Amino acid sequence: MKIEIEYEASWRNSFLDGSNNEPLPKNGRKYIASSTNLAKSENYVKRDVTLSTVMGILNRLIGDQRKLYQAKNDENYYFKNIEKFTTFFDIPKAENSEIVYLRNMLGNTDQNSFTGMINTDDELLTSDYSKELWNVLALDFNELVNFIVNATTVEKEMLLDPIAISDRFAEIGKFKAVDPSNEVLQALAVLDTKFEGTNYKNNKELIVPLNLYCSALYLQIERLSKSYDLSSALTKSGSIAGISKRLFTKKDFMNRFTTGEKKKIFGNPYIAKSFVQGEGQVTSKLTKVNGHLEIILDIDREKARELEQLIENAGVSSFYLGKKGLAYVAHIDTREES
Repeated sequence: MKIEIEYEASWRNSFLDGSNNEPLPKNGRKYIASSTNLAKSENYVKRDVTLSTVMGILNRLIGDQRKLYQAKNDENYYFKNIEKFTTFFDIPKAENSEIVYLRNMLGNTDQNSFTGMINTDDELLTSDYSKELWNVLALDFNELVNFIVNATTVEKEMLLDPIAISDRFAEIGKFKAVDPSNEVLQALAVLDTKFEGTNYKNNKELIVPLNLYCSALYLQIERLSKSYDLSSALTKSGSIAGISKRLFTKKDFMNRFTTGEKKKIFGNPYIAKSFVQGEGQVTSKLTKVNGHLEIILDIDREKARELEQLIENAGVSSFYLGKKGLAYVAHIDTREES
């Protein structure tokens, strides 16, 4: 028996981890098509037509809309003794890459954005300790190292404004990682005694300046606490919102100073960029394929006619092949293969 299927614009990428051929996890399959996830090459997942795809189509054609693993677990699974006699030929006729915009309904928030008006009349910016605290960010890297090691007084000044502080962190984040010189190692030794277990290096064992600036703020908080009450600067966990010992997160930092909620992400283009040796940076988009699928079932004529009748009774005019697209049965031949 041969079932011929024509399809157009079949999506050949997956936006979820795991497999559709196994029970769903308790919280569902994880969405991996956000901009953040696509930064990791393993989250750009290609899909081709497989035997599972074909069996899913056959079940759909006879009116069974359950997941394939659910249908297979049924004692009366129609294709139980047919699947092993099933082969297929996928014949792509045209393939193209397109940019599609995916809606993200998870309620995630943009790390670098905020909403509402900005309040600069906040204790974190107007208290007696505020200048001495934030002025640490005004130091250049060598001055910062000296400040950490020798507890020097900070002479430079930082504008006490949330946007200015955020912009300074963005500027610091662009500083190149540096070799661990003797002076820098001394600074690390000081920080290690205060914040044990904090990593200040990247995967090349170079020192990341941003990490030191973040820890330096907490070092300054400890030093200033001898003279000031800094309870208004800290959260219940004893930290500055949006600033850890290593990193700065704009959305969490600005949340304290804005009248609106964190800005939600409603979607992103499906684009993955990766570096391929010999080619450089490669941009991957959603793949769509037009083609022809032939499904061959090595069954007797009587069983073939029974299956054809089930397909006719179900009356499925069109269906998805893959994530999206349009597919339909073009021809059914119940003759046995010669």
